[in-house]
Formats: sequence, structure tokens, C-alpha cells
Amino acid sequence: MLAVDVEATGTEAHKHSILSVGAVDLDNPARPTFYAECRAWDGAKIEDEALAVNGFTREEAGDPNKQSEGELVHQFITWALKAGDRTFAGQNPSFDRDFLKYAAGRAGHTEWPFAHRTIDSHSLAWMHMVKRGLTPPLDPEKKHSALNLDAILLYCGIPEEPTPHNALTGAKSHAEVISRLLSDKKLLPEFEQFAIPWV
Repeated sequence: MLAVDVEATGTEAHKHSILSVGAVDLDNPARPTFYAECRAWDGAKIEDEALAVNGFTREEAGDPNKQSEGELVHQFITWALKAGDRTFAGQNPSFDRDFLKYAAGRAGHTEWPFAHRTIDSHSLAWMHMVKRGLTPPLDPEKKHSALNLDAILLYCGIPEEPTPHNALTGAKSHAEVISRLLSDKKLLPEFEQFAIPWV
């Protein structure tokens, strides 16, 4: 299973661009992680709100010295195909999968080598809480789940993700909470000092 996190210029894969990708192989956490940045593809929309979340500037998003989105996605696919289980996992992993799939299409890949199915840490955390007799938090205004990544990290005994968001920090956070939720085990040395609350 691959914990994947994409930072982008917006939220719509068909009109926004990847800016960075981080990934961790959950089945082989000792394997080197993946992290790469790129410039936005020519014509991609760039939203100020997205840049505020991921910390990139417009200048960095368009830096001609950075590799292209196509080059980044080629590197990611080469890295990911070495995994025994290539299922994408993370918080709302369909976002990350779709961005990578659109980028692969723009880069000229004729076949997408990854599955449509993903593992969502939100669903895992929701189920874990319910099985423990807890009530998952709801957003009081929007009346939907309030289990974002920070809430899941805190539930799993880990401090909130630092801001601005970084794709590799995000991928490592996804990997760690998934390991704790599924196996009651710590995964990465960065989180070793933090106890699992329910163990």
C-alpha cells in the first residue's frame, strides 16, 4: 500500500497542476520515500487559496528551473511500480489518485498502471472510533464528518501536521495513522516518541 500526498494549485485535477508529491511504501517503510516538486503545466489555473495551504508562491509554481509535471509523474510511476502493493492510501486519496492520473495523461502515458480503489484514512478512523464506542466528531455547521487529517493525527496520539502542508510530511502522516489504525503499530521513526492512545 502506498501512502500518497499531492500538493496542487487547486482542487480540480483537469484544470489545476501538481506542485509536489510525497509517498511512503507502507509495506516497506525502510524503502526510500518519494518526494519531488515541479512547476505547474502551461495553462494550469493557480488558486491563491491552494498556495496558502501548501506554502508555494506563484513564482515557485511557475519556476522554469523546476522539472515539468510530466517529468515528476514519470518519476513517481517508476518509484511506485517497485512496490508489492500499489494501492493508494491517505486522507481523501481519490484526490491524489486523480491528480496523478490526469498528470500522467498530460504526460503521454497511454495506460494508467494503478487501481481505481483506494484506502481512505478517514473511513478507517471513523470505523476505529465507532468500534471503540466513541462518537466521531461532526462539523456543527456543515453537519458532516469533522475527521480531517489533524483530527485523525490527534486521535492516533500524534501532533497536528505542521503548516504550510508539505507532500512528504502528509504522506508520512497518512502512513503512520493507517499503521496505527489497522495494526496498533508504530511505523516511522519520526513518530516513535508518540504513544498509541488505545494500546
